Amino acid sequence: MVGAGVELLMFEFAKAKNSPVSDDEMVADLRKVAAALGTTKITQKLYRQHGKFDDSNIGRRFGTWNKALEIAGLSISNQQYSDEQLFENILSLWQHHGRQPKRAELAEPPSDISQGPYNRRFGSWSAALEQFVDYANSSELTAPNPKEESLNQRKTGRDPSLRLRFKVLSRDNFACKQCGASPAKNPEVELHVDHILPWSKGGETTIDNLQTLCSSCNLGKSNLTE
Repeated sequence: MVGAGVELLMFEFAKAKNSPVSDDEMVADLRKVAAALGTTKITQKLYRQHGKFDDSNIGRRFGTWNKALEIAGLSISNQQYSDEQLFENILSLWQHHGRQPKRAELAEPPSDISQGPYNRRFGSWSAALEQFVDYANSSELTAPNPKEESLNQRKTGRDPSLRLRFKVLSRDNFACKQCGASPAKNPEVELHVDHILPWSKGGETTIDNLQTLCSSCNLGKSNLTE
C-alpha cells in the first residue's frame, strides 16, 4: 500500500534511436500529411517537403509509391507528362549521378517523376532511356532562335535546349570545367551550362561557346565579368 503523500512514478516507453519504422507508422504519416494539406493526392515531391520519413524508403517498403498510397487509402494521381518533361527528369538524374540513371533511382531525389509515367508512355524504363538518348543525340548544336532574338540580329536564342545541355554536360563528363566538382562525387554540387563568351557581350548559344560550371565557379565567373 502506497503511503499518503507519496507520488507514484509514471513509466514511459522511449523508442530506441534508429529502430525500424513499421508499415503502420509510414501509412499513418502519409494520412497525416494528406489531412494537413487537405488533399488525397500526395506526390513524392510533396511528401518530401512535409513528411516524416524518406519517400524512397516508403516506395521500397511497399513495392511502389502508388502501392503505399493505395494502402493508406489515398488517391493515385496518374499525372500526364509531356515527353519533354519526362526527358528533363532523366537529364536531371543523369547529371546528378554522372552516368545513365537506374530505374530504382526514379524513387529518389532529385527525381520528380516515378517509374509509372515512363512505363505508360514508353512501355518500360529501358525503352524510355533509348528514346531519351535518340532524342538527345540529334544534330542540334545551337539553341533555336526565337523571333524576338532575331530582331536583335542574334543567330541563336539565349537558353540552350535540353538536347544542347545534355551534349555539353556529356562532353564535359558531368563535371565543372574549372574545379572538377561533380554531383557524382558530392551530391551538393549543382552544375550549370554557361556561356564562355557571355551572352551579354555577344556570345552565342552554340556548343563551342558553352561549358559546364558548378554554381560556385559560375558565380565567381559572373563576379569577374561584372
